[in-house]
Amino acid sequence: MEERLDTYAKKGNGDAIFRVITLLFAFSIIVILLIMTGEMVIESLPALRKFGWGFITGSDWDAVQGNFAALPYLYGSVVSSILAILLATPLSVGTALFITELAPHKVGTVTASLVELLAAIPSVIYGLWGILVMTPWLQSTVEPFLIKRFGFLPFFRGAPYGVSMLAAVFILMIMIIPIITSIAKEVLLAVPQSQKEAAVALGATRWEMIRIAVLPYGRSGILGAVILGLGRAIGETMAVTMVIGNTPQISLSLLSPAYTMPSVIANEFAETAGKLHASALMEIGLILLFVTLVINFLARLLLWSVTRRWKGGVA
Repeated sequence: MEERLDTYAKKGNGDAIFRVITLLFAFSIIVILLIMTGEMVIESLPALRKFGWGFITGSDWDAVQGNFAALPYLYGSVVSSILAILLATPLSVGTALFITELAPHKVGTVTASLVELLAAIPSVIYGLWGILVMTPWLQSTVEPFLIKRFGFLPFFRGAPYGVSMLAAVFILMIMIIPIITSIAKEVLLAVPQSQKEAAVALGATRWEMIRIAVLPYGRSGILGAVILGLGRAIGETMAVTMVIGNTPQISLSLLSPAYTMPSVIANEFAETAGKLHASALMEIGLILLFVTLVINFLARLLLWSVTRRWKGGVA
């Protein structure tokens, strides 16, 4: 057998076999995605046939009457994820810059280890901390302040419930900061030292060196980190379920309770009232999959556009 393998290797068959195996691995991922999507479409057919496009544009969810619509859940998922990524990105990039460019070596190493430790904490622990510590603090301190100072804005109107869209945004922000920070740190460490030294030699200050030599070089990698963080945020279930209030409504106020697509699936799938109810939940899962793919496609398009401009010398 060993002699036969040696003979195949000498003839170049080893490379061909390796190529076929890796090709099968690559296509298996696509096949799994197609099978999963197909099964979800089949299970969603009863809801698709009954509600059509009204399932996405409507807001009535009544399992007793058999009326289902997903707009409040779609709104909650998209808004909470986008706001969380907007808050988490500058904090994450700033932390990565501190670790790689500003902090002493020992301090940077300890900080990086703590950040990576945060990424390993289960989401249910974040949710438990959020419901026991964060939401009471928001209800007694942050939300009354926002109502008093900025209550004239539609985003901060209402009563201080504690469990709210704001709580979900904060918990998501905390959860995705470690992911974005860890990846951005590795990207910034890959910046050539000669490039930094050249900027300093031309008279740049430390901040100017970071702005001119470091951030543009790592721009595409940082955007990739943000994409991964967004994917984690929009699919997060347990922690968000525990702090968002689980009320299917659409409100501009961040102080109002809300609902997300993963949360309604987790809360109701084990207690479905019938086949139509289960089909509606499966259709929500299908919408969540579609939204995730669309967001990732748009993010990849943005990443390609930014990278192309930078390579072309425009950026």
